[in-house]
Amino acid sequence: MNELLSSLYANPAFWLLLTLAIFILGQKIFFAARFNPLLSPIIITVASLIALLKTLNVPYETYFSGAGFIHFLLGPATVALAVPLYEQRRNLAKLWLPLLCGLFAGCVAAIFSVIAIGWMLGLSSETILSMVPKSVTTPIAMGISENIGGMPDLTAALVVITGILGSIIGRPFFNILKIRSEPVVGVSLGIAAHGMGTGAAFQISNRAGAFGGLGMGLSGIISAFLAPLLAGPLMRLLGL
Repeated sequence: MNELLSSLYANPAFWLLLTLAIFILGQKIFFAARFNPLLSPIIITVASLIALLKTLNVPYETYFSGAGFIHFLLGPATVALAVPLYEQRRNLAKLWLPLLCGLFAGCVAAIFSVIAIGWMLGLSSETILSMVPKSVTTPIAMGISENIGGMPDLTAALVVITGILGSIIGRPFFNILKIRSEPVVGVSLGIAAHGMGTGAAFQISNRAGAFGGLGMGLSGIISAFLAPLLAGPLMRLLGL
């Protein structure tokens, strides 16, 4: 039995199929729960896989050998966001100035706030630098982290946590503030919670999702330039 299980765990297709099966189950639970953000398919899938890997004592590298194909699809999925962006091109053209101002303000706020909070909590400079690109989509965030002296692996984990939290609290937060504008909600979710936030925006409407994709893409580009320029001087100002 142990040899059979070892052979199964070593099969990359097993982990790929298991991940997809858990995600599909998570979707059914999400629909049954009337789209409760605490029961998002992503949260259910991540929590279930972590519990399984820990229980079965399976290394992450073994799991990723099969599930890495899903990671590869992140690129095409991001490119596919161009479709709703194209459909909303006229609305985007009309709002280019407030969008640009909002994107810069959001990126600067994300960088300054995480450094200030890390400094107040007494975190190490390397940890703080790893946190700086937490609101940027994973491939760009890891590149930024490595460039400014952070730990890319830690950054990747923080990006996932940020996306999950953003997708959970984003919509209720806007409801509390009575913000109904789809461009505002979409761009804000895209800037703050990258791909997961964009997914939450698409649950509102295609228009909100299109603006979320725009926010996610452009905030990644802007952060790639701003993070090296702002993080270092601010860290030195705080004595880190």
